Amino acid sequence: MRRVLVVDDEPHIRTVLRGYLEAAGFAVVEAADGDAALVALRAEPPDLVLLDVMLPGIDGLEVLRRLRAFSDVYVILVTAKAEEVDKLVGLGVGADDYVTKPFSPREVTARVKAVLRRERGREPDAVLRFAGLCIDTAGREVRVDGVAAGLSSLEFDLLVALAATPGRVFSRAQLLERVWGYDFYGDERVVDVHIRSLRSRLGDDASDPHLIATVRGVGYKFVGRPV
Repeated sequence: MRRVLVVDDEPHIRTVLRGYLEAAGFAVVEAADGDAALVALRAEPPDLVLLDVMLPGIDGLEVLRRLRAFSDVYVILVTAKAEEVDKLVGLGVGADDYVTKPFSPREVTARVKAVLRRERGREPDAVLRFAGLCIDTAGREVRVDGVAAGLSSLEFDLLVALAATPGRVFSRAQLLERVWGYDFYGDERVVDVHIRSLRSRLGDDASDPHLIATVRGVGYKFVGRPV
């Protein structure tokens, strides 16, 4: 049984999420603040963490920073403001997905299932090589001109989805389905936000792209030169 750690200082939110997640077959552990979350994470590591950003004491971002020092467990950040998602993605805090309040518990459960289906590190053993770019799909590592790019898990998945078929145009909806893996309830703009962040980490200029090109009115395609 997959274990989910729900970290939120509001008891009724924890109770509602527990009910939906347990009904979906997950074992649920709760934590009301950052300190309790870190204790729970070390005591019995879960498969996924639903982590509220605004917590008393140690906030969610600091919990995530400390967590990443010893674990690559899946993390879905929960934020109270939709516009904060742009900021969080831009900071590259290492989350696998983002949920904004108020949310549908059904949607959150669907996202938990989708993230866990990604099975981190189980991509085919292959290295994709392009001019100035090397993507190790087995080791989940990306190097730009020999230097590690430090992508988040979601950014890595987005890059592989594009680079696996150079030249193919993907709509935002197709990328949502391939990378996020669920029927998306929010704005497709989340794809644009992650593409901007990904381009920044790869040193790719949107006005003169050598890796990811925008196809106006449709979506994106990978234009890296294979080597």
